[in-house]
Amino acid sequence: MVAPVCVLLTLFADVEPLPAPQHWRPDSFGMAVLSVIVFTTVGIVMSLLGFKIWDRITPGNLEEEICRKQNVAAAILGAAIILGTSIIVAAAMLG
Repeated sequence: MVAPVCVLLTLFADVEPLPAPQHWRPDSFGMAVLSVIVFTTVGIVMSLLGFKIWDRITPGNLEEEICRKQNVAAAILGAAIILGTSIIVAAAMLG
């Protein structure tokens, strides 16, 4: 059992560590506005996509429950789905 670990350690001993990623920061006000618009658009699209995927994989139609039947519990569930997806998207954007 020790031998495979030693073999793996010797294989990866000469590998150099990956360089640290450089963080992108806007240089001007225009680039800052553009990055806000792009990140906002990506966040909204990903949140809606997460809601639609959740609606497809669960039984029933969550959108119909919220819009037509005015189901408050379904609306709270939908808000939780969108909030959870937004947290994941924000964490991915921040790195």
